Parts: sequence; structure tokens; C-alpha cells
Amino acid sequence: MKKLPWLILCLVGLLAAYYRPMPSTAAFPAQAEVSPLVGKMLDGQDQADILVVLRRQADLSAAAFLPSKEARGHYVVETLRAVAETSQRGLRTLLDGQGVEYRSFYLVNALQVRADRRLVSVLAARPEVARIEPNPSVRAIPDLDASPPPEAVMAPQGVEGNLVRVGAPEVWAMGYNGQGIVVAGQDTGYDWDHPALIRQYRGWDGVAASHDYHWHDAIHHNDPHTAPGNPCGFDSPAPCDDQGHGTHTMGIMVGDDGLGHQIGMAPGAQWIGCRNMEQGWGTPASYIECFEFFLAPYPVGGTPAEGDPSLAPHIINNSWSCPPDEGCGPATLESAIEAVRQAGIAVVVAAGNYGPQCGTVRYPPAIYSQALSVGAFDHRTDSLMYLSSRGPATYGGQTYLKPDLSAPGVAVYSSLPNGLYGSMTGTSMAAPHVAGAAALLLSAEPRYAGQVDAIEAILTQTAEPKPDGACGDAGPPNHVWGWGVVDVLTAVRAVTGSLKGTVTDAQSGMPLARVRIMVDRSTAPVAITGPAGTYTLTLAEGGYTVTADTTGYLPQTALDVVVIREEVTTLDFALVPARSLYLPLIIKSSDL
Repeated sequence: MKKLPWLILCLVGLLAAYYRPMPSTAAFPAQAEVSPLVGKMLDGQDQADILVVLRRQADLSAAAFLPSKEARGHYVVETLRAVAETSQRGLRTLLDGQGVEYRSFYLVNALQVRADRRLVSVLAARPEVARIEPNPSVRAIPDLDASPPPEAVMAPQGVEGNLVRVGAPEVWAMGYNGQGIVVAGQDTGYDWDHPALIRQYRGWDGVAASHDYHWHDAIHHNDPHTAPGNPCGFDSPAPCDDQGHGTHTMGIMVGDDGLGHQIGMAPGAQWIGCRNMEQGWGTPASYIECFEFFLAPYPVGGTPAEGDPSLAPHIINNSWSCPPDEGCGPATLESAIEAVRQAGIAVVVAAGNYGPQCGTVRYPPAIYSQALSVGAFDHRTDSLMYLSSRGPATYGGQTYLKPDLSAPGVAVYSSLPNGLYGSMTGTSMAAPHVAGAAALLLSAEPRYAGQVDAIEAILTQTAEPKPDGACGDAGPPNHVWGWGVVDVLTAVRAVTGSLKGTVTDAQSGMPLARVRIMVDRSTAPVAITGPAGTYTLTLAEGGYTVTADTTGYLPQTALDVVVIREEVTTLDFALVPARSLYLPLIIKSSDL
């Protein structure tokens, strides 16, 4: 009994030491890596918003061998959820027991936590934690020409010149306008019932709207970064745009009011949306939350556990940036984009408005090789936008090509909230041109759905070359224009062109069945003639010799000469290399 006071004094001393404020220069007693910015954030406030990233991350490589986009999506979601459920269990029990606010993500296996310095130390010492990053509010949209001129408030008349420049109207004339394809955007929100957008909104059936699985608001009332006064409030149950930037970018992708006012690349596509910024300010967590929603959309007010990967979009546009020097952990966002890509969803991003110097493609998500980064040019003068970011990009110890493509981004006319229209300038406007081009490509050849490598290969290899040596080799490709200006007409022709013919007996003139048609490149497909002797081949442009081989199909004595009567539409486009299992190719008739 006499020892009890000493025990109490010891316990009091330990507790006092445990709760003593730590100086900002003190290292956290961590197994995990703790960003120095976390300590700086805690210098000026009692708590900081952080991202706790776990060591265990899902291996999604098997998704590449699955046969369809839907199969990939289900596999990726199920694998990610299983890893997060088991590896986060201990941390969630700890946080629940202490009454700490947090949000769980399965996309990157991380937790968004509101933590004081003591809790950061506790979390950093946990063996399952890899790193702790800040989750600050970041100005995601640099100001450019963001205000429409006073006269630009009425609906445009006819097809906008930026769409003509990249060949969209000619693709529509071929019968491909994005039908059957879903595009997504994470931005400042969307004016869903704008005349140019309402018919394309996936949540609209022509009579009424249901926003479940089609809209998510990642701006929450309890987030520490939010401020009063935004016109959409928080957790908006219906699509809402608190600035106008999102409505403008979505209009470039799909805008068309059905009355001849055409502002969008793929007016036959459907769209879904997520608000990841509050009046232009976003956080790493809000970006991750939107990616997670797109991976498996869920009902308004629901949870990610209710998500359905079969409702995921084909393409996501991202007209924002997240500077690491302001607290954005680049590795975490890269993991998010990699997971989305593994699920067969193409990620298109703005290169940034940080030029004209070289090496200014430097912020996530534009720096990632997993994303298709887009620079901006003026379609009226064919000159590069002065502030469009240039490459090369350096990340993860590697230096590589960026941007990947260029598209119109100067004085682009599109939709604005409240049914208005106006012009904006920036790579934010260029990226949705490429997202819309991808939608047109997929509507022309649906077999590409989920084949992100093939989509990117076609869009880059069919681009209009723009040699430029300002930042290195003039190319193409180069670090100014990338592979060049997106040319959606050439891209669509590349996946719809074919070589057709009939194999006949030179003596009798009769069609020959079961004859193998070959070309002189091993990557080209082989066709077998049908009962009428007809065949169809999709081939790469080049100087081929087309031959017919009867060995094993007809007796050698059945004919003396095989004649191939060509029926070819002339195609004259850039070479499209075979980089995917489902990559159709083309041939010029003049080369036969």
C-alpha cells in the first residue's frame, strides 16, 4: 500500500510527458515517413488535416489480362476493397476508440484524419503506416482568361471553330458522335440542366432526373478547408457549379443543345460528374474521393461500399493541378490514377499553365506517365498558347515526354452556369477536347473500351505533327506540342479503315473458299476467305505485298494462279503501331 503514491506519481509524470507539446523541429518517433509540411501545419493550429497512407497496397497487375472493361473494373474494385478492409482494421479501431474524425479510402488504401501532434506521433509509429502527408487546400486552377466578355452570353450559332480545327464535325458525319460512351469530369461542379448539357447527363431520362450513381460532391460541411459563402453549399444532392469552370469544360466534351448550337466534341456521349474543388480550391483527399467515385459510382448520400463498377465512365477529364510544394503528395495521387487506369478508364489531364519555360509540366496529375497530358494552342492562329506548360517532365527519377498532345485552349467558347455561354483560355480547355476525342474514337470502335494503351496510341500516333525544337529535339514528338495537335478524324479513320477483296480462280473466275490471306508483316492479322471468297483485313499503313496461300485449304492442283481483286477505299494517314491486342490498323490502296 505504501508504494501506491509512488505509482500514481509515476503515472502522472508519464501522462504529462505524453501530452507535452512537441516543438515543430522535433522529429516524430516514426517508422513511417512524415512530411515536414505536417509539422509546419501544426505550428499554427492545434490540429491538421492529414492523409495516412498504409504500407500495403493492392497488386492490380492481373487486371490487364481480363477480357473487358467491366471485368477489369470489378476485379480492381474487389481487390482494392479487400486490401483496405483488412489492413485498415487496426487503425480504424484506434481512431474509433478515441472519437477521431476520419474518412477511409480504398482506392489508395489511405485514411484522411483530423489529427493533433500527439495523434500524428501515434499513427507514425504504427507498423502498417507507410507515410503521413498533409491534406491542404490547393489553388487548383491558375487564373487566366476566366471571365467571359460581356457580349458572350448568348448561345453560339453553329459549330465552334475549335471543333472544326480537330475534325469533330467530319467524324459526326461518319455516324460517330460519342454514342454509347460515358465521360466524366471532376471540377468545380456542373450546371447539369444547362441547355447544352441536360440531354447528355446520364441522370436525365428526358422527363425527370435521378442523381444517384451520376453525381458526387466531395466538398463536405465538416472539411476544415471549406469556407462559408459558396453558392452550392456542401454535400450538394444535385450537380452544382460554384464557379463556372466545370460547366465550361463539360461543354467542350459533350455540349449541344439540339438546336444547332454545338460546342462539344462528343455530343452523343453521356456525362457524370464530381465536384472536387470549392470555388477553384481542392485538396488531395477531394481529388482521391472523386476518382474513387468514378471507379465505382454510388448513390447520393451513400457510401463507396455501395459502388457499382459497371457504371464507371470510359474517360475522366481533369482540368486541375496539385502542386507538391503546397502539400500534395505526388505518390499518393499517382497510385489513384494507376488504379483507375488498371480498371480500363482513360485519364486525360491539363498540362498546366506554367509556361513558357521548358520543364514546366511539373505538377500532378500532368507529370504522370499514366495520364494523357494536354497542352494548349490557339486554333485561330495555330500558335502555341504562351503559358502552356512545356516538358520534359521529371518525376520518380525519370525524365520523359510531356505534354502528350495539344488541343485548342485559347478563347474557347462553351457553356457557363445559368444557361449562359462564354470564352475561357487555358490548358483546362484543351484537355476536354482530347477527352471528347477519345469518346468519338470509342463510339467508332467499341472494342477499344478498357484498352487505355490502345486509345492513347491511336490519339498520339494520328496527331497532326508539330515539329518544335524549343525544348529539345524538334520531333515529333517534342516537349512543346507532344505528338502534335489531336486529329480525331484521322484517329477514327484509323480504327474503321479496312482492306476488302475477293479471291478467285484465275481460270474459272469462281470465288475460292478457305483461302488464307496474308501480308508481309508478322504483326498483321490473317484472314480466311468465306464461302463467297471474300475477306476483310485491318492493316497498318505501309507498303505491303498481299498474297493468298491455298496450302492446307485447297489441293495444290485446284488452280494455277490466285487473283486478288481489291476493293479498297483510299486511306492516307500516319502509321499506327500495333501496341494492343485490340488495335485495328489501316492500309493505303496506293501501296498495294
